[in-house]
Amino acid sequence: MSSTHLSLHYHIIFGTKNHEPIIHSAWRGDLHAYLGGIIRTANGIAESVGGVADHVHLLIGLRATHRLADVLRELKAVSSGWVRKEIGMHGFAWQEGYGAFTVSASQREAVRDYIEQQAEHHRTRTFREEYLELLRRSGIEFDERYL
Repeated sequence: MSSTHLSLHYHIIFGTKNHEPIIHSAWRGDLHAYLGGIIRTANGIAESVGGVADHVHLLIGLRATHRLADVLRELKAVSSGWVRKEIGMHGFAWQEGYGAFTVSASQREAVRDYIEQQAEHHRTRTFREEYLELLRRSGIEFDERYL
């Protein structure tokens, strides 16, 4: 084969420090757009960005040369700096970790819909309930003390 073909899509989830509900609806859309812009600047594809007051979800496509940990470190550092400077929330920070789940091409639309419906999901479920379900469905081992 003379060329490389990839389909590397990830569902990324991370929350505010201590899961404080501080992402206000007045600027949430701007934050989501900014997160997408960071991914595009890194030569990735931001397929969907959404979330609620205490966390965000992203569906992104990355290249083989991307290292997921580096992309997430940059994404969180640059976006938290933006919130501090542009929104004026000087103590804003993201939680230390994140969740990253691979997404097959056949499931991208379902994940995109899921991200776009975050407000509806969280009328009846907490972030913790949602995240635990995602971990269990993905077969990821975890220690609840560190969630």
